[in-house]
Amino acid sequence: MTTLAVDVIVLDIEGTTSAAGFILGDLYDYARPRLEQVLARAENDEVIAAARADAITETGLTPDATDTEIADALRALMAADVKSTPLKTLQGVLWAEGFARGEITSQFFDDVPPRLREWREAGIRLVVYSSGSVASQQPWFRHAPQGDLSTLVEAWFDTVNAGPKKEEASYRRIAESLGLDAARLLFLTDHPDEVAAAHAAGWNVIALDRTGEPWAGEHPTGTAVGSFDEIEVTR
Repeated sequence: MTTLAVDVIVLDIEGTTSAAGFILGDLYDYARPRLEQVLARAENDEVIAAARADAITETGLTPDATDTEIADALRALMAADVKSTPLKTLQGVLWAEGFARGEITSQFFDDVPPRLREWREAGIRLVVYSSGSVASQQPWFRHAPQGDLSTLVEAWFDTVNAGPKKEEASYRRIAESLGLDAARLLFLTDHPDEVAAAHAAGWNVIALDRTGEPWAGEHPTGTAVGSFDEIEVTR
């Protein structure tokens, strides 16, 4: 593979750094029964209140919907793996608290942590862009089994501060925020639509095609890699 000269590597999480099954399994299982609990705190928490209101709008419920009705609607989105921003916000609150209490842990593919440390030591900046909220991204990296990886990451983007991951404009927004030309950015993701959107914005993109992940085998032959060990970058 050709060595790419970049300043920043932007990381997707699900299916790229970490197994989707772990997130859709362990973490979703943790959040699912606790949604009413977090929604009940809306009166005293502006972030939760805003997510609650957005969830009502997104799911088509009436303004007087109960916490149980909202939670049931959000669980339906979870079952369909809908990338809902208010759902991601509420999940992020619950996961951050679960990580802090030691009730849940994160997961990374074995090839990821060594390469992240190697790239950072080489002066390449690391950034995360995930559909999961920033509130969930940070503890996910902080509580990695291989040690705290959050210190390696300098910026965090989600669908709130950057925009939807399948839209070209989101990648232009990130590049502008980082103060970089798109040609100096490399995005690592497993989703074909995200590959296309980042390419359209002028980014370098390497698709991850990991065995057993949701988008395995969906990338054109010769355009994807199976692990971070196959990626060659320099500044």
